[in-house]
Amino acid sequence: MGSEPKQIIGVRAEIFVCDKIAWQQANISALTPIIQALTPIIPARFFPPLALLAGASIWGVIWYPYRLLNEAGLDGPWSTALTYGTALFAGTLLFAKHWREARRAPWGLALLAAAVGWSNLAYVLGILEGEVMRVLLLFYLAPLWTVPLAWLFLGERLGAKGAGVMALALAGAVVMLWRPELGAPWPASRAEWLGVAAGILFAVGNVLVRRIQQVHEITKSLAILAGVTIAALAHLASSRHGLSAAAPVAMAHAALIVGVGLALVAMSLALQYGITRLPANRAIVILLFELVVAAIASWLLAGEVLRFRDAIGGLLVATATLVAAIERKP
Repeated sequence: MGSEPKQIIGVRAEIFVCDKIAWQQANISALTPIIQALTPIIPARFFPPLALLAGASIWGVIWYPYRLLNEAGLDGPWSTALTYGTALFAGTLLFAKHWREARRAPWGLALLAAAVGWSNLAYVLGILEGEVMRVLLLFYLAPLWTVPLAWLFLGERLGAKGAGVMALALAGAVVMLWRPELGAPWPASRAEWLGVAAGILFAVGNVLVRRIQQVHEITKSLAILAGVTIAALAHLASSRHGLSAAAPVAMAHAALIVGVGLALVAMSLALQYGITRLPANRAIVILLFELVVAAIASWLLAGEVLRFRDAIGGLLVATATLVAAIERKP
C-alpha cells in the first residue's frame, strides 16, 4: 500500500465513499438479508467475488433454455424480448423505488443500458446462429478491451500480478475453445462478428458500471434489463416469426420464460453487486468462470463429451479465478 500513488488511493477512497452513500440512500437491497446471514461465516471481502461467481454460474447454463425456446419456435429476438421483458417486469415490481435514482446519472445509465443491452442480444443471436465455441472464444476476448478502457476511464493500473492472472485465464479460454481447423480467432461470419461485438460492448458496460458509482446496483440492473428488452424489441422486425406465430409458442412455454426471467434478475443483481465493488480488470477475470460452468453444463445437459483439453483449460480458468477472488485490496 505504501508504494501506491496517493492519487490512486484518493480515487479509490472517493469510490468507496460514493458506494457507501448509495447503500445508505437505498430503501431496500435484495442482497442485504443474504449478506447479513453469511457475514459471521464468510469474510465481507469475499462477497463481491462470490457474487460474480454466482452470476457467472447462472450465465454459464442460461444458454440451454434459449436453445429449447429456439427449437420450440422462438428465435433469438423473441426469446430475448420475452425473457428480459419478464425480468424487467419482475425487477420493477420488486424495486420500483430504485428507478428514482436514474436522475443521478441519466446519460450514464442510458449508455450502460445500450451497451449491455446490445451485448446480451448479440451474444444470444451469435450463440444461436453460429458455431457456439467459436462465438464464445471471440466474446471472451473482452478482457483485451477492458484493460485499455479501464485505464482510460477509471485510471486502473494493471500490475504484474493482474497481468499474470489475465494471461492464465486467457490461456485457459484458448485451451478450452481453440479449434485448429477454424484458423486464427478472426470473425468469418455474421455470428462471429456478433461474438466480437458482444465482447466489446460487454467490456464497455463493465467499465460503465464502475464509473457510475453514485447509482445503486439495483438501479443499474434495472437499466440493463430495460436496455436488453428494448434492443430485442427493436430487433423483432428481423425475426423469422411474426406475432401470430410466436404468441402460441410463448404461451405454451410460459413457465420456462418466467423461470429464465427470474434467473436473469438474480444474475443481474449478483453481477452488479460484484462489478461495482471490484476493479474492472479483476471482475472480468472472475467472470471467465462461466467457461468452466458452461463446459460442465454442456456435458450434463447436451450430452457433449468433456474433452481432455476442456478439463485442462477449465483448471487454468478456475485457478485464475481463485487467485483473483482471494486477492486483497490495497
